[in-house]
This record gives sequence, structure tokens and C-alpha cells, in this order.
Amino acid sequence: MGVKRKTSLAVSRILITDDDEAICQSLELHYRDKGFEVAVAHNPDEALPHVLAGEVDVVISDVRMPGRDGFSMLREIREKRPEVPVVIMTAFHDLDTTVKAMQGGAADYVPKPIDIEEMDHALDKVLTAEKGGDDALVLDGEGLASAPIVGQSRVMKEVFKQIALVAQSPVTVLLQGESGTGKELVARAIHQASARHDRPFMAVNCAALVETLLESEMFGHERGAFTGAVSANKGKIELVGDGTLFLDEIAELSPSMQGKLLRVLEAREYSPVGGSKIKTSAARFITATNENLADMVIGGQFREDLFYRLNVVTITLPPLRERREDIPMLVEHLLKRINRDMRCGIRQVSAEAMRCLQAYDWPGNVRELDNALMKAAVMERDDVLTTAHLAEEISCVCDGRAEKGGDEPHDAPWMSLKDLERKHIERVLAETDWHKGRTCEILGISRPRLDRRIKEFGLAPE
Repeated sequence: MGVKRKTSLAVSRILITDDDEAICQSLELHYRDKGFEVAVAHNPDEALPHVLAGEVDVVISDVRMPGRDGFSMLREIREKRPEVPVVIMTAFHDLDTTVKAMQGGAADYVPKPIDIEEMDHALDKVLTAEKGGDDALVLDGEGLASAPIVGQSRVMKEVFKQIALVAQSPVTVLLQGESGTGKELVARAIHQASARHDRPFMAVNCAALVETLLESEMFGHERGAFTGAVSANKGKIELVGDGTLFLDEIAELSPSMQGKLLRVLEAREYSPVGGSKIKTSAARFITATNENLADMVIGGQFREDLFYRLNVVTITLPPLRERREDIPMLVEHLLKRINRDMRCGIRQVSAEAMRCLQAYDWPGNVRELDNALMKAAVMERDDVLTTAHLAEEISCVCDGRAEKGGDEPHDAPWMSLKDLERKHIERVLAETDWHKGRTCEILGISRPRLDRRIKEFGLAPE
């Protein structure tokens, strides 16, 4: 195999396994042109002898082929030739397939139709990395057939891969992203893809309760610990056992609660409110925030030592405006649920309505999209969702009208995200007559965060 390579990739022998002749030919020509020696097989039984004989350095394999599938071949390679990386390619690019591929030991996962740059990137990543031998933890994870996370954009494919990888260990995960991007859904997906999937999953909103109640909610309390504590209660940390505890709005923790959480993460110890007995925790912690914790550490609002404990692995969820190509799939998914739950009969979305939905910037992300579709579906008397019942700020992006309550035309210069956030908060406050509780519910943020934004933007009722 003495072919001179024209690429920086560290290995030269590639085996392509797919029953699609066109894909095999295209990839073979592409990588031969780059200087690799390429072999082709059309099913796992034909491919495996070459892999087990040590004749190839990397395998690119489809999933669905006659006879054995690609996952079956992947398992055998992991058992007998774990040093050979396998890149899985398939037309089924959802979270379920990604989890199955990555937890089955695939080095990477590239969806069809094949983007050759993405395949090049996958090969570059797996072949220039140090070979890690057989020390990778491989779980026999079940798929997530009912996973509610929807998307096929490149950024969401990366999120799927990260979910699959972090689920394999009990490492603490920090989920970052704007309000409404689906952080709790990702936390649940990590739990379901982990070895703890048959254990409890519990969520605590750190911004929803005052400090005393939050402490009791998390750590439990003894009888008489405070007024109304007529009996001892277990907290979420004890109830979840060795399951997964999801702490949302982690940036809202008071300094006192930050210190107590740090103790749990460092020593795995805590005490119920009003008690002296020390208890231990085996829970896995996943936290989430739409604030920049690093900036809060610099500003003295968040403990640096806790930040490093939480920031072991960070998954950043993209805002909806950065994955507009996912909106049609999201609309279909959400409308199916809305039809079922609200007894609506929407069967189609007009082309104009879809253009508006894809053009709007969605400051509230998927949560705002869900609310907009629900309102429109409930109001729509036909089975076609049109722009007639979309909120004016959404429908106006298609016809050039000014935003509701604003004086800028649609073709005005782009606003910064900060200005967009200010305008959106200002609009919602005006719509609710400055009812802060309803405003927080619509925006999906906590009351302290709303108060900070009002102060930061200098907002005041007319």
C-alpha cells in the first residue's frame, strides 16, 4: 500500500462499506484522489475479513445493508479490532441513531446525504487523534425512540453527539443556552441514554423558590426546622438516590446555597435543614443556565470553585435563529402534539406562514415557537395554519410591516442581540401591563433576572 499521501491525515488505508454503488464510487474516487488507498465492500460479511486481518486503518460504514447491519459490524470490530475507528453514515440522523452509534463505539457519525467536507472533517478528527486502545467505556444503551429533541442542522447533530458521549460517564454537565432552547429536554436525554436510565430523574428550578424553601426542596428538613415543618421531609437529593438531579437556573443560587451545593459536589455530603445528621449522595448532577457563569465569577456573583465543579463538561445549545433549517421539522413535531393535546385539526402550514416562521428571530426560541403555534392552531378554524393567526411581530417579517409597537421598518439595519432582547422584554411588559409574573412566564425567565434586565435596560412603565 505504498501510495504517496497528499493529505495531513495520519493513516492511508480506508474501507468503505455500503450497498449503495454510487456512494461507494464517489467516496472511493474522492479519497483515492487525496492519496489514500481505498477498498470497497458492500456488506459486513464482505468487509469484516479485511478489518480482522489488519488490512485497513479506518472503516466508513452504512447502517442498513443486506444481511447484518452496520451496528452489528461495529460491535464486532469493537470486540476484536478496537484500535480501528469506525465512522458510521446513515440517512437516519436523529438523536436515537446518534446515541446508538456513538455509544456503540463509533468514532464519529455522518448523516446522509453525505456532505464530503463533513466526512473529511470526521476522518481528520478520528485519524489524527492518538489511538486510545480498548479503554473506552461502551454501554449497551437503548435508543431514544420517543426523544423529543428535534433537529437535523449541523449544530444540532453536534449536540446529539455530545449527549451520546457525556451520557456514558457520571460526569457533571453544565448546559448553557438562551431561555427556551430545550435545556431540560437535553438533560432528560442524557439521563435516558445513560446507565441510570431506570433510576429517577428529578428537576429543581433554582429560581422558582425563595432560599429557605429551595434549601428544603433540595436537602430536605427535620420536624420543627421552620414554621410549618410539622414532620420531617426528604429532599430531592435523597429521593433521586443514584439517579439524575437536574438543577435549572443555577445562576440564581444565593451565595449560601452555592456553598452548600459545592459541599455536595466535592464531598458528596449534605445535611437536612434543621438537622445535624450528615447524609451522602450518589446522584449525578446536570445543571443549566442562560447566564454567562464565567462573567458572573468575574463580577463576584458566582463562586469560582463551584463554577469549576459545574463546568466539567459544557454543552451549549444553539438559539433557534442559528438553526432555521430545523424550523419546518420542529413545526411538524410541535403541531402533532398540539393537535393531540388541544384537539386541533391542523393538517398543513401555508407556504407564507412557513416563510414567516423561518424568517422571525425567535427571541424565546423553541418555547416561543411552541406558544405561537398553539395560539394560531387554537384560533384557526380550517385545517391549514396561515399567517392570519400568527402574532403580528411574526407575520410582519414577511410583508415588510413595522414591528408591533416599534417604528423601525423591517429592512432597517440589523439590531444587536442585546437591543433585540430589550425590545422583546419591553414589548411583553407592555402587553401584560407590567405584570411581572405573567411577563416572566411568557419570557421563560426568573423574577430576579427580569428585574436585572429592567434595571440594565433602564425600562419603566409609561
